[in-house]
Amino acid sequence: MSGVAAAFLWSPKNSRSTVYDRIKHMVPRLALRGQAGIGIAAFMHKEGVRYARALKSPCGSMRIEADTQHPNFRPHVAIAHIGSRCGGIGDHPIHHSSGTSRNLAISLDGALVNGHELRAELLARGYRLAGDTDAELLLNWVGHSCERDYWRHGLPVNYEDIFRDIDGRIDGAISALFLDGEGNLIAYRSRCGLRPLETMQTDDGFLLFASENYAFANLKGKTQPILPGHIRYVDGKLACCVDRAVSKGQYKAKLCAYEALYVGNPNTAIEGQSHFETRYNIGVALGGLVAQRLQGELRSMVPIVSSMPHTGGPYADGLFASLTKRGVLAQRREVVATQSFQRTLIGASSERKSRIVQKYRLSETSLAEATIIIVDEAIIRGDTSRTVTNMLLAAGAKAVHWVIGSPPIVAPNYYGMGIDTLDELAFWRIWKRLPPEQRAQSLRFHKMEPKVLKIIEANIAASINAATITYLPLSLLISLLPCRRGSFDLSPFTFEMPTPAGQERADRNLSKFKADLPCSKSIHA
Repeated sequence: MSGVAAAFLWSPKNSRSTVYDRIKHMVPRLALRGQAGIGIAAFMHKEGVRYARALKSPCGSMRIEADTQHPNFRPHVAIAHIGSRCGGIGDHPIHHSSGTSRNLAISLDGALVNGHELRAELLARGYRLAGDTDAELLLNWVGHSCERDYWRHGLPVNYEDIFRDIDGRIDGAISALFLDGEGNLIAYRSRCGLRPLETMQTDDGFLLFASENYAFANLKGKTQPILPGHIRYVDGKLACCVDRAVSKGQYKAKLCAYEALYVGNPNTAIEGQSHFETRYNIGVALGGLVAQRLQGELRSMVPIVSSMPHTGGPYADGLFASLTKRGVLAQRREVVATQSFQRTLIGASSERKSRIVQKYRLSETSLAEATIIIVDEAIIRGDTSRTVTNMLLAAGAKAVHWVIGSPPIVAPNYYGMGIDTLDELAFWRIWKRLPPEQRAQSLRFHKMEPKVLKIIEANIAASINAATITYLPLSLLISLLPCRRGSFDLSPFTFEMPTPAGQERADRNLSKFKADLPCSKSIHA
């Protein structure tokens, strides 16, 4: 869960802006994708590649470190990485390699499922890897291929062949930007297409790349996505651009559902429908479920409809509008606020719990006898929802109801979201406590019987001290997502992984999880 951006100035006569100006324009619009640092690599002929950090101001603007902004350094190309703490990327998230005869830099969004196999192969060939990130691994693999087939022979690199080999070897979800020591820019999107990569040719002479199309807001030009299994190569000297397929077959983009539900900026659009619209419409659908489920309780009280910042707002707005349309008297006000922008989804358990406590606070100190409906896009582990529920109850709330804009999260995610095991998910913690028959029924996941889902909901609600939890059924989610059926990866809710290695890993994870239980012999999928 990171962000990538790049700017290439291919027609200097048409623009007074610089590549840094364009990077500064795009990066703040990708801020939801990570808060662990912004790294930049830039290239200028005769000056080579330089690296820097970018710093965000409280007002949301961005400045690039002064040393890279030296008056004589005016690069024609720059790449940026908006980092998360997933995968140990750290606070300076541009990976670069100078161990080969040429310099390379990478900005990467996503993850490799078979990274351990590729890592072992590189180590067997004598390569030393300083860390354990997929960005470093992929960068070294590109460098190794370039050195072996081109650089040592004094030949220009054929990046189409390089990435055709890579695309055939990797299993995972990758969108990446590469900058080489000659100022060439290569944008690559792996064949499964889970991680988006958009491009824009601006009217004032720039070629831009970004993880979301909202990064180009207020700029004039032509936009289009890079297709799965393709590269776009921009020649640093000739300023020409070519698009090449590097996969053996044709693949259609199948975006991870997290993009529309959680990761993407609300203003980013898919097929003309913004993430805000999708989330709002989900909230409207949730309103119907809540009105039906809490029918008796809603007659006797005026609930407060609130959201989890900073992503739950559209869901809560839609739910409140739906209740109002049904004649349910409710209040729409925010009772939960944040003291930082750090996301609590990723990282070690102890780090996450510490950030949760530091991040959230109540915007109202007295909620005596209040009934509160908290709307959020997902419950993954339950740590955040439990902390917020306890805060609200301690402030006097009579009951806290959680309404969730997605089905239960049942599957790990090996594609850059930092959810690697089953036992960290709220669903599976509850699953362990169920009788064998209910365990077997719940292994149908999104196809489980309604009565079993209600048991799961009730148990998860009890685990976070909430009165109730209401999940969005998968059929409703599918009907509200943009594009046609099959255009989104729904594996978090179905356990049906989008890549072969991902499915094998998930199945092994599940088998081990069940085998570790004392009564595993009585559990049947």
